[in-house]
Amino acid sequence: MKLSIPGRASATAVVAAAVLLTGGSIAGAAPASVAVAAAPDLPVANVKAHLTQLQSIATANGGNRAHGRTGYKASLDYVKAKLDAAGFTTTVQQFTSGGRTGYNLIADWPGGDTGRVVMAGSHLDSVTAGPGINDNGSGSAAVLETALAVARSNYQPTKHLRFAWWGAEELGMVGSRYYVNSLTTANRSKINGYLNFDMIGSPNPGYFVYDDDSAIEKTFKTYFTGIGVATEIETEGDGRSDHAPFKNAGIPVGGLFSGADYIKTSAQAAKWGGTAGKAFDACYHSSCDTSANINDTALNRNADALAYAVWELSA
Repeated sequence: MKLSIPGRASATAVVAAAVLLTGGSIAGAAPASVAVAAAPDLPVANVKAHLTQLQSIATANGGNRAHGRTGYKASLDYVKAKLDAAGFTTTVQQFTSGGRTGYNLIADWPGGDTGRVVMAGSHLDSVTAGPGINDNGSGSAAVLETALAVARSNYQPTKHLRFAWWGAEELGMVGSRYYVNSLTTANRSKINGYLNFDMIGSPNPGYFVYDDDSAIEKTFKTYFTGIGVATEIETEGDGRSDHAPFKNAGIPVGGLFSGADYIKTSAQAAKWGGTAGKAFDACYHSSCDTSANINDTALNRNADALAYAVWELSA
């Protein structure tokens, strides 16, 4: 997230399995052929394996994965190789910021109505101070694993799916703004929604949902209600991450967040556990934002909520 200045199996999957076993459909629900396309329960071990790779890349490249540094390009190459092998159509978009070359990675899943696009994205860069494993390896790894789950299941949604990893977010959403500005008016209008995931494994986590678009917000809240986790409206990151350029262009946006340097209140600790009076992520923008700076439960829940929203909103 840009610095501000001054699990379990989804309920849908259970319903779908019941439909498949009975060979019928549920009253008032979609036909069995549609209902069976349920969101997967993402293995958190898979998400953490991507984080391990990002940590290794940072360690081998001066301790960070920042814009214009070798660690960023190596991170992008890692994600791209996974997507290419899985059958995505990938595009690397190049831009310049601060005299350094930056890159966005866009991955399209073949098929679906390209006039109705659902996007999920995250920024892949870290600050120069550290490896950026929560900020924002966590979002990047979960978006990657969701994309790979699409490929593994050969999911064929009604809408077209597009995933993105942004460069130079830490410099002011440079990469995502470049992407949005490069779209024609017609292509902007084809994006039904953009979902943003920036910091979703904070070590002292909260469960925050963006309230920018009511339909997207409801989708995330439905998932968390289903697993018995209370949520709050996200306010700490307003305008500070890659959903902002999309929102400013009139595209519906939503997303999840587990907290940065704001302090967890006593009421929030009572609701979510963790430590009151301590930051959600005390290693925010610091060298200690390593692979040890992740809460596995928060990462697992948010990754599964990500996949649930992608499946629900694209069906």
